[in-house]
Amino acid sequence: MSEIGTGGHPPKSRMPAIGKNWRKISYSIIFLGLLYFVGGMIMVHTIDDELKFIPAAANKTTGGSRTVEVVAGLIDREINDHRWTANDPFFMPASLLDNMPNYQQGIISALARFSFELTDQIGRTRGSSQTDPDLQQAAGLLQYAGDVWSWDPSVSLLPTASSEKQYEKARTSLISYNERLAEGRAVFEKRGDNLQATIDRIALDIGSSTAVIDKHIAENSGAYIDFIADDLFYGFKGQGYAYYMILSALSKDYESLIRERELGNAWGQMLQSFQSVVELDPYVISNAKTDGQLFPNHLAVQGFYILRARTQLREISNILLK
Repeated sequence: MSEIGTGGHPPKSRMPAIGKNWRKISYSIIFLGLLYFVGGMIMVHTIDDELKFIPAAANKTTGGSRTVEVVAGLIDREINDHRWTANDPFFMPASLLDNMPNYQQGIISALARFSFELTDQIGRTRGSSQTDPDLQQAAGLLQYAGDVWSWDPSVSLLPTASSEKQYEKARTSLISYNERLAEGRAVFEKRGDNLQATIDRIALDIGSSTAVIDKHIAENSGAYIDFIADDLFYGFKGQGYAYYMILSALSKDYESLIRERELGNAWGQMLQSFQSVVELDPYVISNAKTDGQLFPNHLAVQGFYILRARTQLREISNILLK
């Protein structure tokens, strides 16, 4: 007997079996999708706040600047070792991450700010002298937005330079500068006025961060759900981490000056304040009322340590002026 019923359709008895198969396929697709995104997020997510970070050998130059090595090493670590996540498209698991992209962009923002001082202050003899071409290129590339993927149809139908590609070029320029410095063909001024100007700029930058924290707390503290608080927290944590690493390295480059001005204790206390910013690591970021009884306000705590670091930077700057 033929299994084809009237009108050429399968018998009704087979319809439930077909429905069950489609349900199984649908469930399998959903399960695999969850596995892909959740598993991928867990694998990629990294908040690397190692305070004893040592740049990879590819970023080191014998006879060059320790600080430039650290800046190049941090770029290398975030874009190559951990992979850059702030510009991942929607079909990548890391596109659902929140804390890591903000942390990475906080690091780059501090490196970009310092690169200006490296170009304008430390990497030239006087204000009227020519800027170093490698440092100038690196400073420009580090200003590139962190959320640019290799293709953005809202901007152009053609491929564009991704954030990590631009940062990699900046790293290459920094290494080139350091190699020329080691050969005596570039400048790294170790005068007190250069260091003092750099310290002041860092203080201004983190002072701006505390203003953002203060504004957000004033307008949003006490909210049960605050999706911006953790973005700010991890952005400033990344900024604080990068400045800790930069200032630690500067203490090596300016070791003689720091010893001569008897800045060792003040410098150590300032680094300790930055370390306190970095070591804050709550499971959930709370923006509770600052006088609340049950829950802390993590942004307020973070802001306190940033302000303390800023005050200590100002103290060091005043000593360098004398």
